[in-house]
Amino acid sequence: MTHSFRTFIALILFSLPLPVLAQGAQIAFGNTAQDSTLPVEVTADNLDVNQQDGTAVFTGNVLIGQGEMRLSAPRVLVVYKSDQSGIEQLQATGGVTLVSGEDAAEASQADYNVDTGLIEMEGDVLLVQGPNALTGDKMFVDTRAGTARVTGRVKTILQPEGGAQ
Repeated sequence: MTHSFRTFIALILFSLPLPVLAQGAQIAFGNTAQDSTLPVEVTADNLDVNQQDGTAVFTGNVLIGQGEMRLSAPRVLVVYKSDQSGIEQLQATGGVTLVSGEDAAEASQADYNVDTGLIEMEGDVLLVQGPNALTGDKMFVDTRAGTARVTGRVKTILQPEGGAQ
């Protein structure tokens, strides 16, 4: 290995943020922390309610909004708390898009625990933040802290300043 090549590799490695080098990357997500106590608004083409098990299934162009956050998917299962006092969990499947501020993420499915404010996205996760993109197997979003953690074969491409656009 030539000296200039080793220097080039060292510069690349030292210019990467440490979390990107690890199996999981901790990053900011959204402009501000999300208030998970805000009302959840759901629109969809269809709704099926099951009073027996305390669930509802929204299908067809499902769009869920809570504060600044938007989640869309073809199908969302809503699980209500046992005392029917509110929503416990949202389970979105069929290709999910989550948007908060200028950040957007896609995955095959997502589970949102409304009480804790935690969202777990799984399956071909793609996170886009401005010109930067990051992929991985799973992403855990803490909506209250405004952070996310991507795990499982994390990959990103970093553009040097003044590089190709």
